Amino acid sequence: MTALVQSAAKSTVLPAIMALGLGLGIITIAGHVQASALHDAAHDVRHATGFPCH
Repeated sequence: MTALVQSAAKSTVLPAIMALGLGLGIITIAGHVQASALHDAAHDVRHATGFPCH
């Protein structure tokens, strides 16, 4: 039973670390990019996915 618990714990640690790294990367990049470039990128994605934004 302990091996099962350890296996489950190990299987959740790596995804959590990867999610944390991805989140910090996004925050870091968004914090250093110019506001107009970030807005234009988000605007283009909205149009590409067909989401109305005007």
